Amino acid sequence: MSGHSKWATIKRKKAVTDGRRGRMFTRLIKEITISARIGGGDPAGNPRLRLAIDNAKVLNMPSENIERAIKKATGELEGVTYSELLYEAYAPAGIAIIIEIATDNKNRTAAEMRHVFSKNGGSMAESGSVLWMFDRKGIITLQSEGKSEDDMMEVLLEIGADDLQTEEDMFIIQTSVENFETVRKELVAQNFKVDNASLQWVPKNLVAVTGEDAQKVAKVIDVLEDNDDVQNVYHNGDIDPSALV
Repeated sequence: MSGHSKWATIKRKKAVTDGRRGRMFTRLIKEITISARIGGGDPAGNPRLRLAIDNAKVLNMPSENIERAIKKATGELEGVTYSELLYEAYAPAGIAIIIEIATDNKNRTAAEMRHVFSKNGGSMAESGSVLWMFDRKGIITLQSEGKSEDDMMEVLLEIGADDLQTEEDMFIIQTSVENFETVRKELVAQNFKVDNASLQWVPKNLVAVTGEDAQKVAKVIDVLEDNDDVQNVYHNGDIDPSALV
């Protein structure tokens, strides 16, 4: 129940520390809006909304922004309706990619996704042709705060987590979808500082990518993550960082 995850490093850097604060705010506002529209505006009875609000607060999003998004979703204020889409694709070197979308214009987004891959040496994939390479998991990142991996493992075994990985001063905890909310709530109750918690697509196996291929794959990922309609990008590439220097 321990290990080192290059994939987790990529996700953490992108999700927590890459400085694209405005874009993160936009994505969280969309998630809050969609969650409230689907499950209602009361976070006490809407676990997805409660999670989105908690993640927004970690990034110090102002409360009025959160409240405004909820009111737009519930019809108290005029707002945009977002559709959730899931695209599957291949980057150069056959790297599998899953793209989570929240858009107010499906046709525009579809055209933009096709353009990204046709321009950068990849291709869109049929539904299900990529998804099987990934598992849906709960991922919780928190600061180690001086605790050892052994100490953390004892806690996690008691509350139902599946896996523990360490990255620098962070713990990356993996759970089943079913146990995700229980584990998250228990960690908060035990006063752990949760930096981010979300359901993610975790690759079953990583594919090593080096040299020019690594540069091409990284470019595709960057272009996707710069798209305003893209919420999350997942891939199974183990990208050689030395190739990106």
